[in-house]
Amino acid sequence: MSNKVAVLGAGSWGSILANLLVGNGHDVLLWSRDPEQVEALNEWHINPQYMKDFKYNKQLRATNDMDEAVKDAKYILIVIPTKGLREVSHNLAKILKKRNMKPLIIHATKGLEQETYKRPSQMIAEEIPAENREDIVVLSGPSHAEDVALQDMTAVTAACENMAHAQKAQKLFSNSYFRVYTNDDVIGAEFGAALKNIIAIGAGALQGLGYKDNARAALITRGLAEIRRLGVAFGANPFTFIGLSGVGDLVVTCTSKNSRNWRAGFQLGQGRQLEDVISHMGMVIEGVYTTKAAYELAQKRQVKMPITNALYNVLYKGENIEAAITDLMSREVTSELE
Repeated sequence: MSNKVAVLGAGSWGSILANLLVGNGHDVLLWSRDPEQVEALNEWHINPQYMKDFKYNKQLRATNDMDEAVKDAKYILIVIPTKGLREVSHNLAKILKKRNMKPLIIHATKGLEQETYKRPSQMIAEEIPAENREDIVVLSGPSHAEDVALQDMTAVTAACENMAHAQKAQKLFSNSYFRVYTNDDVIGAEFGAALKNIIAIGAGALQGLGYKDNARAALITRGLAEIRRLGVAFGANPFTFIGLSGVGDLVVTCTSKNSRNWRAGFQLGQGRQLEDVISHMGMVIEGVYTTKAAYELAQKRQVKMPITNALYNVLYKGENIEAAITDLMSREVTSELE
């Protein structure tokens, strides 16, 4: 059954999910602020800034008019960087109210808001009144856009407190190469999605410094421990963190050159300055901003997050990376179960 789907955000992940939905037989309209990007997608079926050399389905249509994109949509997928999510959600709310719409909203944003430390679903809920949304579903898991574009086998999670709504998203996206599982733990799914980007920067930095597999395995494992600690402190189910939106997303982000957070860390490990890395990436490095939010949040809740603390000192206090690693390895020894 074909559904009208609006996709807000035409970066690598937003555009590839839109392409996937077209392939699933849905009527998709992709929104971007950039008229040149819209023209490239509509005329030549390319998105060179984000997905070099990839050809999109010719049936995928794009627009820079959000009102046009949203009109009659049963589902709205939001794939916007965290720092722009409130603005887009606020603008979307006006359109939904004007059109008296109540779509199911699905988001694939991974991060925490600066200063408020809000998760994406909280931000969306604050901006879009309940009378103009059926619900909010989180789509998260180990899923690089580059691999999904090649139809590599991928499994992700659709998380929502209302499982019937999670199942709607599951049915919308699932196909022969993209398998969607459901979960009712929105808090765990969003904390896992956000915090793994911090650990990915660390994993890239280790490799940039010349460390090997043992070091990366140790970082991933202990990184997962502190991700779980913070998530559980806010009510997440600890078992979520051994699932797709937890360890699954963490592993793929910490081991792949497709991860911009890993690439940022690798360049930092090789001695490049953070400002230089950010200016040349061409895409938002969510982990840089999430590190600050998670560090401050952990301090407020008195949650032990030594890896996050070390990366905060490197990114925001200018500490030498190798010195930060030495400090981590020199801490008082403790139980693995703490």
